[in-house]
Amino acid sequence: MPRRKLSEARRAQILEAAVHVIGERGLCDTRISDIAARAGTSSALVIYYFESKDRLLGEALAYSDEHFYTETAKELAELPAATERLVRLMELSCALGKEAGKDVLDEWLLWLDLWARSPRDPHVAKDREALDRRWRDAIAEIVRAGQDQHEFGPVDADDFALRLGAMIDGLAIQVVLGDPQVNAARMFEICLRMAQGELGFRRLRPKRSKKSG
Repeated sequence: MPRRKLSEARRAQILEAAVHVIGERGLCDTRISDIAARAGTSSALVIYYFESKDRLLGEALAYSDEHFYTETAKELAELPAATERLVRLMELSCALGKEAGKDVLDEWLLWLDLWARSPRDPHVAKDREALDRRWRDAIAEIVRAGQDQHEFGPVDADDFALRLGAMIDGLAIQVVLGDPQVNAARMFEICLRMAQGELGFRRLRPKRSKKSG
């Protein structure tokens, strides 16, 4: 018998609950019953549709990322210059630390769990690869647009996206862990200097704001 389809509203409730509960407790200390209780449903229903905590982790992060990309795309579409779009994307990605909203921190904590489990679980590793590929593609697309508009120098867009993405991830870990030498503002400045140096664009003075959760 084919598996019944979960309604989008109920699926969203469960995934939002998973983002918050796993972010608060970590995957190891999270029980399916905790997520079910937060979502106002039963553990049996969560297991039926998502099968395991690892599967739920991947889908919760994909759901959270989809929300981020949807909201970000709307904002970036209003900015005419590729330079503005790239700087704004970095701003949103670096909105961490004490000034960040809870949703932002929960998503980064999910990433820590995903990275930790990827080497040992091929399904989680596949989720990680797909999410990282989308992130790098988003950066590379902006770089290519900037090159077409003569805003950026002749770098390899995919190679630059790989390096900037890795820099953001690495610095985000330090911010989330509370490293006293790396706060959100310093993370942004480091990423901005790297991008400016490699792409050759004139430094902007963007307005700081929080990433949408």
